[in-house]
Amino acid sequence: MQRYKIVHHTYYNFTEEVTLGTHKLLLRPREDHELRIQSFLLDITPAAGLLWHRDVEDNSVALASFALPTRQLVIQSEVIIQQYNEAPLDFLVSDYALRYPFSYRADDEPMLAPYQTAPDAPTRSLLHAWIGNFWQADESIQTYSLLQRIAEYIYQTLSYRVREEPGVQSARQTLEYGTGSCRDFAVLFMEAARCLGLAARFVSGYLHVTPMPQSNGATHAWAEVYLPGAGWKGFDPTIGKIAGSDHIAVAVARLPHAVPPISGSYVGAAGSSLDVGVWVTKV
Repeated sequence: MQRYKIVHHTYYNFTEEVTLGTHKLLLRPREDHELRIQSFLLDITPAAGLLWHRDVEDNSVALASFALPTRQLVIQSEVIIQQYNEAPLDFLVSDYALRYPFSYRADDEPMLAPYQTAPDAPTRSLLHAWIGNFWQADESIQTYSLLQRIAEYIYQTLSYRVREEPGVQSARQTLEYGTGSCRDFAVLFMEAARCLGLAARFVSGYLHVTPMPQSNGATHAWAEVYLPGAGWKGFDPTIGKIAGSDHIAVAVARLPHAVPPISGSYVGAAGSSLDVGVWVTKV
């Protein structure tokens, strides 16, 4: 078992007073048999009323409401987690899904269908041609090995780039540009997996890495694919590996824009600036 401390600070500064609308916070990690939350602190200025609930994906969501106008919004979270996923390759895939191609069981299809939605026809053609660079349809292959090849190929052939601007590139844009952020690579991986008929979803969370000088860190994104017998397994194309003990999932979704860490609105004519810092350390 490994313990991690995650500190996530977000500062919104406004040029004049504004009235804040309700803000949606996705900051509490997803607990399961591999991850336990030891402590969680959330500090918000100005003071906010909080309502917690689980959304349709079982993400832990806080809705923050505000009564007072302000020129600054500060949201600070601090969590200590216990991570038990120290052997990410220790899983068994059902016999029928061990090798690709395979079909999901009829009982699972209704639940998995939304995660199998393939991109439009031109993008599908582009991705099938791209997949042909590292796998041919007549090659017998284990399902896990095929997914690992996708992650490795993205890591080896595309250039990582920090993107501060909002939004996510489409798979086509990432291939055309040859560069992308972690969220862009996650979307490319998802779309490729869906073109192969596999169920894939987007994951937003944190990654423990060696701190970089002059950097406050950032949130991280990767993808998960449903493997019968093993469940949802994470693959991180930014590093070309299966998600492991250094990955801390906070929220999952069918579409990447559905799970930003913080989203909300304000009323007023003020300009605004954003400053974010994320620190993930072993305890």
